Amino acid sequence: MPEPVLLQTHDLVARYGDFQALFGIDFSVSAGEVVAVIGANGAGKSTLMKAIIGLLPSPAGSVLYHAKPIGDLAAHEITHLGMTLVPEGRQLFPSLSVEENLVIGGQMNRPGPWSVAAVYDLFPVLKQRRHQPSTSLSGGQQQMVAIGRALMSNPDLILFDEVSLGLAPIIINDIYAALPRIIEQGMSAVIVEQDISRALAVSDRAYCLQEGRISLEGPSGCLTRAAVNHAYFGV
Repeated sequence: MPEPVLLQTHDLVARYGDFQALFGIDFSVSAGEVVAVIGANGAGKSTLMKAIIGLLPSPAGSVLYHAKPIGDLAAHEITHLGMTLVPEGRQLFPSLSVEENLVIGGQMNRPGPWSVAAVYDLFPVLKQRRHQPSTSLSGGQQQMVAIGRALMSNPDLILFDEVSLGLAPIIINDIYAALPRIIEQGMSAVIVEQDISRALAVSDRAYCLQEGRISLEGPSGCLTRAAVNHAYFGV
């Protein structure tokens, strides 16, 4: 029996003022599934994440979570329902320590396995630096804080927006090595990633965006390099 659908979008559009960035996106994530979103710069990947999490307005019925319309809800309301975003650029609170950033992520008081201690177990280096200002850490360690802060809300679905952008390869490997532990208890994940090979390797299904439209979708293991290149670059 297939897993229930956790998240769906129906004919989702998104705009920045008069500029339309997404055109009729139909997208879904099932319970326990890892879905990759790939595409070139400006394809609409981050815009899709913002529209799903409530940072961009959309009609209520264009985004469904646990089969309930959420398109017109604010981001904090959607986080209360069990969805969270690890934003591009991390967006930590610079005046707060590592641990204070993590504690803020737990203010939703949702039950679940993630606590400050569990985050430190996942990323031990953060425990060593827990009293340091969050933005004094390296880029990779800041990304770990951003992931930990998101996990502290104990979500059912976590959205990773460009999780490896600008990081050294060894740090990227460390972060992706933590992914199985993050999702092993049934959490679903969406991973926005420009590294095509890595995205397909860690995901169950993938969507490719091109100029705000879905140009390819399917099981990650079945997508050929030729098909992905065509969908990615349009050639």
